[in-house]
Amino acid sequence: MKSFWNKISVVVMALSLAITTSSFAQQPGTTSYKCMIQMTNYMGEGAYIVISLINGKGAYEKTLYVLGSDKKWYPDVKEWHKAMAKKTPNISAITGASVAGGDRSVTVLEIDNSKLNKDYKIRFESAVEDKQYHVKDLEIPLTTEALSAKNEGTGYIRYVRFSPN
Repeated sequence: MKSFWNKISVVVMALSLAITTSSFAQQPGTTSYKCMIQMTNYMGEGAYIVISLINGKGAYEKTLYVLGSDKKWYPDVKEWHKAMAKKTPNISAITGASVAGGDRSVTVLEIDNSKLNKDYKIRFESAVEDKQYHVKDLEIPLTTEALSAKNEGTGYIRYVRFSPN
């Protein structure tokens, strides 16, 4: 009889662990990711880069981070500025210095867990004074696979890497 209850106890503990594990995996909230941006070796001023969450319809959902804190240059990041002019978000807590050619920048992004592996993208939009503007310097799907890969930029950004914080 003791053996029977031991087996039942093991089964109950396994079920309890499975339920606990699945509830943690689906828990709402955010996850912090370190985002390392490596710039190309361009000549000129520091780049203003806006990192945004884009929904499945291609619309701006949220500003995740802004590299470049001087508001007078925000209109140079045209699509983001146009979209944000309607919402006027407070971005003071998610801004940092612009980043120059050949340099790298590491920031921490808070990603909403409910958006992961759904129809969302992270867009890196870049602008440099008196140079070309790149609305999609880099745009990656917001998936666990893409967040673990090296993602190549098409403008001032050479590549971006993410790692859990």
